[in-house]
Amino acid sequence: MVRLSRGAKGRRAFGFGKKSPLPEVGAGGVGLSCTTQRKQEATNREQEAWVHGMGTRYKIRQVSAGRPGGVSAGMGLLYGTMKYLHLRFYSVALLLLSVTATAQVPRGNDVTTPLHLLQPDYPVPYGAPHPDSVTAVLRRVHGYLDAVTPAQLVDRRTNQPITDRSRFNEAAILKPGDFRLTSYEWGVTYAGMLLATEATGDPRYATYTHERLAFLAGLLPYFEKQVAANPQANTPLRPVLAPHALDDAGAMAAAAIKALRTGQAKADLRPMIDRYLDYISTKEFRLPDGTLARNRPQPNTLWLDDLFMSVPALAQMGKLTGERRYFDDAVRQVTQFAARMFNPEKNLFMHGWVEGMSVHPEFRWARANDWAVMTLVELLDVLPADHPGRARVLDLLRAHAQGLAAHQSGAGFWHQLLDRPDSYLETSATAIYVYALARAINRGWIDAKAYAPAVLLGWNAVSTKVTPGGQVEGVCVGTGMGFDPVFYYHRPVNVYAAHGYGPVLLAGAEVLLLLNNFTFEINDSSLQVLRRKP
Repeated sequence: MVRLSRGAKGRRAFGFGKKSPLPEVGAGGVGLSCTTQRKQEATNREQEAWVHGMGTRYKIRQVSAGRPGGVSAGMGLLYGTMKYLHLRFYSVALLLLSVTATAQVPRGNDVTTPLHLLQPDYPVPYGAPHPDSVTAVLRRVHGYLDAVTPAQLVDRRTNQPITDRSRFNEAAILKPGDFRLTSYEWGVTYAGMLLATEATGDPRYATYTHERLAFLAGLLPYFEKQVAANPQANTPLRPVLAPHALDDAGAMAAAAIKALRTGQAKADLRPMIDRYLDYISTKEFRLPDGTLARNRPQPNTLWLDDLFMSVPALAQMGKLTGERRYFDDAVRQVTQFAARMFNPEKNLFMHGWVEGMSVHPEFRWARANDWAVMTLVELLDVLPADHPGRARVLDLLRAHAQGLAAHQSGAGFWHQLLDRPDSYLETSATAIYVYALARAINRGWIDAKAYAPAVLLGWNAVSTKVTPGGQVEGVCVGTGMGFDPVFYYHRPVNVYAAHGYGPVLLAGAEVLLLLNNFTFEINDSSLQVLRRKP
């Protein structure tokens, strides 16, 4: 067996990247075997040398015709030639080609090399990741977040812990960290931690969620009187005690219900959950047909984001209480949003819809679409099998999955604007697509053979954006609604954009479950699903 040269020039000549292995040729492959090459070369070996002397460059060739001692014979010829030329100097630059019987490396072409097996220099890792590498990413993210999101009440003037809660301290705040413990982004993070424990069996992730939700629930009585006296008060628990928007309520409520349903919650979360659901069901602005809406940036505006900020909480509340009305409202929101905002030709959603607008720009922002597809899988997870709206939700998920897969980039990521490949590659949306599609595969809602390779490619891309310290790069910051491309193209990215952490946890956890459920292989250089494991 002859292995092609691993030299850098050789790799580039055959189209390999710097770290790509070279294929072997010879026995069982294409090209000459080592034995055949030695026979040919022993019959007719040549040596060549270029000699510089007295301003002249001479080429010297000797055919050794298989005689032993070819090297010494070659050197004798070279010495005689140099003497004949009367070279009167002692430093001569020469290059003597090898005349031993070593096999010559064949040139890489269609005859000598299995070109279809050459390994490209992929921009991100290609193939099924090892579960240990996925778990390592989850641990880095957890380690970072556990260190930078303390659950502690302090005096903002002294930064000292407040241990006496019998008297209210107007200077009381949550100890500042890198992220807010009550934001919708952190609702996604709490849910991601719970799923990470489910996928790995490691309790550290769920402990993160249970401890912080218990901390917040325990503070409700402490801040309740202040917020009741002034609902606009700038207190840390205002979003919990007096939500002002779906952003305050939906994601946190869904995560709290999931935590409660584990049976391992460390506090009574129901008062917090009930406040959130009361806001979603009775206080948020709605259009006349009951569709949840906002009055910004224009009156009677639908934000695709609001599907996730409401529907998963409604669905989880239906699961928790058994009350059908929550499921009915959840399905109604999905159906009525989709009727206005889903493009059946592209199988993608627009970000915003404004009542009375004659023409909608239809900017297909990636993270808005990720909120939508995440909503669909979260709803289907708990929606009763006999609910009359289930088939419509499932059909919408399948159409959306098809549209998303069609717009994945060659680097594994999705673009900031899905159908505009000159917009930047964005991490948080990619992570959510990985999670949602992987979950749909694991649940049997979409075809594993069609979508699993794209899911693993997406995870491999996301994993390159998690730093050794556990921060997530390439995440778009919070974004309002725009009606021009420049707004979306130039939204900043930042490692402190909280939108990236929960999605990475969810994606990694669901990918672990996917790897546990299916066998993958590389077939003709491409990743394929082989079978579902028993």
